[in-house]
Amino acid sequence: MIEATARILVREGFDKASTNRIAEVAGVSVGSLYQYFPSKEALVVAVAERHQQEIMQTVRGELAEVLAEPVEKAVRKLIAVAVKAHRVDPKLHRVLAEQIPRVGKLEKLETLNPENFILFSRYLESHRDELRVHDLELASFVCVTTIEALTHNAVLHHAKMLSGEAMEALIDEGARLVTGYLKG
Repeated sequence: MIEATARILVREGFDKASTNRIAEVAGVSVGSLYQYFPSKEALVVAVAERHQQEIMQTVRGELAEVLAEPVEKAVRKLIAVAVKAHRVDPKLHRVLAEQIPRVGKLEKLETLNPENFILFSRYLESHRDELRVHDLELASFVCVTTIEALTHNAVLHHAKMLSGEAMEALIDEGARLVTGYLKG
């Protein structure tokens, strides 16, 4: 049912994703659907949570590699990982980011995973002696939000930036921006 919801969201959009349509695509009765999910919104939340888990699996797996790296190398790698993470089902990512109303049960959907802030804060703490910034919580917020905005917009709205030299340039410029802030 979650997979059917994701397919409908990508192909037809949020407005056309009704419980009847989801049940039809999933090959189950509406009654069966309601045994597991009380509403369309609950299904969309499940899709978003699964998508977020897939993204975080990508991030966690590669983040361990940068913990011992100096800031310049680590930031560049983190931006590259963010691009890679945003490329996990970008059509679904776009629907979840742009079409899902943030009301009712959908209001609590996170656009930025709080785990990203925690992981980045830990990195900054372990490299405090390399940094100009003093408030690491604020610095984590600024950096994660900047990296998220940069990569999110590149993946969803500027696909030409996601290959070859253009992608390397995007990663380099993003790293220069964030590193400049951190080390000023």
